[in-house]
Amino acid sequence: MTNRMSFSLGAAVCALLLGFGYFLQYVQNLQPCPLCLVQRGFFAGVMVVFAVAAVHGPRRVGTALYSALAVLFSLGGAATATRQVWLQSLPPEKVPACGPDLAYMLKNFPLMRTLEKLFTATGECAVVDWTFLGLSIAGWSLVWFAIFCVYAAWLAVRALRTPAAAS
Repeated sequence: MTNRMSFSLGAAVCALLLGFGYFLQYVQNLQPCPLCLVQRGFFAGVMVVFAVAAVHGPRRVGTALYSALAVLFSLGGAATATRQVWLQSLPPEKVPACGPDLAYMLKNFPLMRTLEKLFTATGECAVVDWTFLGLSIAGWSLVWFAIFCVYAAWLAVRALRTPAAAS
């Protein structure tokens, strides 16, 4: 499989995952919590990196650089999803109180305060509205971020092991 096809596959999977998130929001009426929105941002970041790399068609070093960016976005998303999975595992009495929604925070708080509140998360991020095979949306996000991290690292290793003349 060529680099373009490999990166295209990653971008397509990200697009499908984001599309499923929008399906859950707009068709199933599941409103995303602040941590869900942050995870969407990381999925979008991974998708953009893969899409730009697919269009660019990089060789060895370029593939490694694009892959490193995809790994960084994947790690950020995995950290956010891990936080949410942890919140969801807490007993109800240990869950932090719910805070204002994202629209309110963006309108009334400075950007740094809004980002701080997003990453500390509130009780609404501990609610599990949907599961599949025993995992919540945050659990599945964590699985997919891990897959993207490994996939991007594999693309980089594969490219760097390819002889320069063949790439």
